[in-house]
Amino acid sequence: MNTQEQLDALAQEIIDTKLCPELGAQATQLVMGDGRPDADIVFIGEAPGKKEDLDGVPFVGASGKFLNAMLEAAGMSRSDVYITNIVKYRPPGNRDPLPAEKAAFLPYLLRQLDIIAPKVVVTLGRHSMEYFLPGAKIGEVHGQLHQVRIDDHEYTVVPLFHPAAALYNGSLRQTLVDDFVRIPEMIE
Repeated sequence: MNTQEQLDALAQEIIDTKLCPELGAQATQLVMGDGRPDADIVFIGEAPGKKEDLDGVPFVGASGKFLNAMLEAAGMSRSDVYITNIVKYRPPGNRDPLPAEKAAFLPYLLRQLDIIAPKVVVTLGRHSMEYFLPGAKIGEVHGQLHQVRIDDHEYTVVPLFHPAAALYNGSLRQTLVDDFVRIPEMIE
């Protein structure tokens, strides 16, 4: 099986096991991820929003447009990277994912990362950062490389503010852009 086929099989497994059935029942569809299945960089957000739920693709709303602009500023495009979320179903009313929902999806996220095998994992916002850097404060660690061990796997993680945070708080916008454009040089 190639990488995309493995990701498709993992998505089908999530559906077949009826992971988080309450979430799945109210969502339009599972939103697994988008981009290059063997990317060097994986971006992880928290959960799909309304537009993502309808389209089946992560980060396609206002946050996604800003993410695309930042990718472009860093000399990349969506086709160069892989974008996913912790939770793969839209929480009702765009609420934050619950701790139990995040915990249920964690093994699948880690398997997704194992399949893709990126050089760098970029967390977008505190929800995805908490997986890799529990107890860290995003205001203190954003834009920095961290080596993280989870089970038998080592990850290079760069936490960033979520694009939505920069849309709501203009003072974070430049910070996020500055952190973002440094990602390609971090990979080197």
